[in-house]
Amino acid sequence: MNARLERKLRILAVVMMAGTIAGFAVSFALGSTSPASTAVSVIYGLLISTTIGAVELFVLDGPMRAWLGNLPFTANLIVRSAIYASIIVIVQLFQLGEVIAGVPRVASRGNFWFGFIYSAVLSVLMNLVFGIANLIGPRALRNFITGRYHTPIEENRFVLFVDIAGSTGLAERLGGIGIHRFLDRTFRLLTVAVVDYRGEVLGYVGDEVIVTWREREGAVDARPLRCFMAMRDALSRASSQFEREFGAAPRIRGSLHFGSVIIGEIGDIKRAIVFNGDVMNTGARLEELSRTVEGGFLASRAAMARFDSAPPFAVRDLGQLPIRGRADGIDVVGLDAPALA
Repeated sequence: MNARLERKLRILAVVMMAGTIAGFAVSFALGSTSPASTAVSVIYGLLISTTIGAVELFVLDGPMRAWLGNLPFTANLIVRSAIYASIIVIVQLFQLGEVIAGVPRVASRGNFWFGFIYSAVLSVLMNLVFGIANLIGPRALRNFITGRYHTPIEENRFVLFVDIAGSTGLAERLGGIGIHRFLDRTFRLLTVAVVDYRGEVLGYVGDEVIVTWREREGAVDARPLRCFMAMRDALSRASSQFEREFGAAPRIRGSLHFGSVIIGEIGDIKRAIVFNGDVMNTGARLEELSRTVEGGFLASRAAMARFDSAPPFAVRDLGQLPIRGRADGIDVVGLDAPALA
């Protein structure tokens, strides 16, 4: 079972559990306390949550992902909510809860509309939260809600810098709008690998994306390195499509560093969670150096030493390289990968 499917099945299990609890809540709200009526409500909650969860994870976040991603925020919200509402109407219209529970079907318009409105409102609110999470990042949203970084704290982090090679020349050829579309398509594709390897997008800076992992999550199976290689594989598979649409295929280079960073909320009107520290500066300078080495990637020895297992591909010891801002240089390794022109 691949990591993406495993992650989606775990999420579906959580959604099914939430649906079951919601079924109990609806039963209580309706004042239905008999075992039969409670069973019906629970079955409805389970049916609706399972169906919506499966459609969301394997259809909306599958074949329809690219199309939905091109819609404006409000249109995306309307389409998703309409799909959710359609599922709810079908399940309740045919009274599938009563059918499965083996109890007589009773035509009660009051119960139907209460259940429909309750579920529809919940669906819109859920999609609104999902939409906001997509805008600022699901982990950032969770951290804002919990107040984890309201007061600055120090954490050990892996930080991966990924840069689109040759974007300056492409910008001159494609123009402002063309290069924006090119970068948007590229970053959307790269994000799939970030999600698969449980990274967190810290931000997009021009033609660069910065991804981070906490020490515990990033150390497992050399996830940051696997993520970078998965990004290259994804771009390689999509190269012909990019060539047809833009006349060029994106290529990436990058760097990985590890160390202590200060993380905290900052600002007022547009509050953000920011990372500060030498790790960020050194990682950015390593990315600059990656442009001069074969394979287009550098990882510090500090990062490599934190992995709980060896990476599943060959790395080359490049020794100590001089780096701007550090008198003693930095020990690095490179990947055995095709060089970037």
